[in-house]
Amino acid sequence: MRNLQALRENFITEADREIRMTSCKAYQSWKESQIKTLEDLRNKQFFMLFSGGKDSSLALDFMLKASKELRFELEVHAGIFPVHRYPDEEMEKIGSYWERRGVTVNWHKLADTDSKIENTDTPCIVCQELRKEVLNIVLSKLVKDWKDLIIVTSYSLWDIVSYSLEEILSEKLGSSPKGHSGSDRFLTTAQRFYPLLEMKEGFKIYRPLIRYNSNNILEVLKSLKIPFITRECKFETSRPKRILEKYYQNMGMVFDYERVFRFARECLDLPGTESYDNFDREKYLLKVF
Repeated sequence: MRNLQALRENFITEADREIRMTSCKAYQSWKESQIKTLEDLRNKQFFMLFSGGKDSSLALDFMLKASKELRFELEVHAGIFPVHRYPDEEMEKIGSYWERRGVTVNWHKLADTDSKIENTDTPCIVCQELRKEVLNIVLSKLVKDWKDLIIVTSYSLWDIVSYSLEEILSEKLGSSPKGHSGSDRFLTTAQRFYPLLEMKEGFKIYRPLIRYNSNNILEVLKSLKIPFITRECKFETSRPKRILEKYYQNMGMVFDYERVFRFARECLDLPGTESYDNFDREKYLLKVF
């Protein structure tokens, strides 16, 4: 009951506390909140993971604008999987749009078909494992100095809200989701609460949209007419956060990052950044990231 009461008091916010992201102010507001981090990292190698979805599309818009203002290089990579989500015409439209804006999306074909996930009870886990394997291979080939690497990922505030609820439902009230070990699962999701995480070899994980609600992200994308993948994954009901996202959307809910973070730290025993200090690069990228 204590956790549920804290959830009500510290987690859910009123609409007037929402971070407003209108098309004319969204980037400037974001840049003001991120400028110190970006200036500190400007001489590094930014390696952005792009899915073509709404979160990564707005993250790329922001990062591209910042790269031109602060003069840093931005490299963008996308994994084509599951295959059914990436029809040729959508990839062409999205790739052409970003090319016109001066950035090339490097598309990586992960498989010819979706057979690897169609014949399993845990399609999302298999998908994520495949993505991690390919990412590790690509980084190993492209990265010259790991201390200069910044991996940019596009988790949103709604993602970490869902991870919090998943932890409550699985560890506090029920059992772990199918295919997951509770402690291992939370160690993986807990790192995503941190906007910036530095690993043992010196490379960093940067999450530029972690403070933003997904409904605001969608609003800005539409106002800016930025194309993104609209085809839903047919396996998305296997992911708790996708089910919960529809609930937040239908109920018009918004959240505040500081309150969510405080709740996770005080009520869910959120692991600190030091919990990731001893992971070597390959284990982190393949098992935790």
